[in-house]
Amino acid sequence: MGALIPSATTPPGRVLAVIAGIYVTQSTIGGLTFQGLPTSLRAGGAGYEMISLVSLLMLPWAFKFLWAPAVERLRRPVGGGRRSRRIVLGGQILAILTITLLAVGDAPPLPAMVLAALAVAALITATVDIGCDAYAVEQLPPRLRGLGNVMQVGGGYLGALIGGGAFLVLLDHTGWRVAILAMVAIMILLTLPMAMTREGRPAIDGADAGAGIHRPSLRHAFARRPVRIGLVVVLAVQAGLRLAMGLTGPLLVDGGVSLATIGLVTGAGGMALSIAGTVAAGIALRRIAPEHLLAPLVATQAVLLGAIAAAIPAGLPASWIMAVLLVLSMIQGASFVALYSAMMGWAASPQAGVDFTLLQCADAAIAAVAGLSGGLIAAALGLDATFALAAGTAAAAALLTPRLLRHGARPETLPA
Repeated sequence: MGALIPSATTPPGRVLAVIAGIYVTQSTIGGLTFQGLPTSLRAGGAGYEMISLVSLLMLPWAFKFLWAPAVERLRRPVGGGRRSRRIVLGGQILAILTITLLAVGDAPPLPAMVLAALAVAALITATVDIGCDAYAVEQLPPRLRGLGNVMQVGGGYLGALIGGGAFLVLLDHTGWRVAILAMVAIMILLTLPMAMTREGRPAIDGADAGAGIHRPSLRHAFARRPVRIGLVVVLAVQAGLRLAMGLTGPLLVDGGVSLATIGLVTGAGGMALSIAGTVAAGIALRRIAPEHLLAPLVATQAVLLGAIAAAIPAGLPASWIMAVLLVLSMIQGASFVALYSAMMGWAASPQAGVDFTLLQCADAAIAAVAGLSGGLIAAALGLDATFALAAGTAAAAALLTPRLLRHGARPETLPA
């Protein structure tokens, strides 16, 4: 496997490679969980009732803040030192072994067994993510957080393509066992950078302040102004987009667009533009603070959502709406990078894993609540009203966010 790389501070390029590997692995498992395996289960005759249970596997990601303090105390023991690498690497190995168990036979196991394995993998990867996020916050200097979030957000898109798309292609051509083992091989390769890298000294000032006496907890997280303000910002800037995201496909179906065209244009094309948006935002963040980039991006979301809301009653062709949705995909990718880069700054503290996890869980919570609300509002008032509400929500967030950030979403030290 090669020699471990000793270093007082890990070179930034090595840190970026490590977190890219971990985030793509996690998203590959997510792609398998929410796209690849449900599709294969249905092809094997599983009922929709069984497949619907897959949505419950999001619960560890929504509630991981509850055990984040325990993970953070394990990661940063009293007396100093860090165990991020051991926690992340150990979890990665367990998750990969869990997925490997699915390749025992030539055919998919019983649906209940598949769901059980995915539930274990989801719990492990959600827990690993606490340590990985803390590692990224501590090891990346502020000027490189944008690139770090390109790895995180872009890695999410790439992992979804691997676990959702590539898996199904392999399954169709090579069979169950080979397809699963191919996913396992990819995940092992992506884990190698972490396996070959020692955990260096933090790259941020104050990360070791109170290391020997601070006990990570949710109470300390809520005591910090950057976290409190950050939670409000996350909920505000994500609400509008999350209201509309789940309705774009049904909107195009109602406009007479074929499923194949939707998959090709807004699926593959939207994914490509989202990745382009993440890269563009990462480059921009080398010169612009994420807090300064966030509001203009959310304002652009408002304009695009408003354009869709206006297009529906005007009867504009579906091709026009698809073009707007493609631009929205690019802005969405850029917005995620800007937001998560800002979250890294708000979480820069002696308990980075807890603080970042809490902010991330707020994003998961608003995704669930706004996604459900969007469907209910569309059923009651129509798609045009729902997109108009989403646009108004995003516009309000764009106006509110700069004021919130001026009132204190800046790093500060924690009490003991």
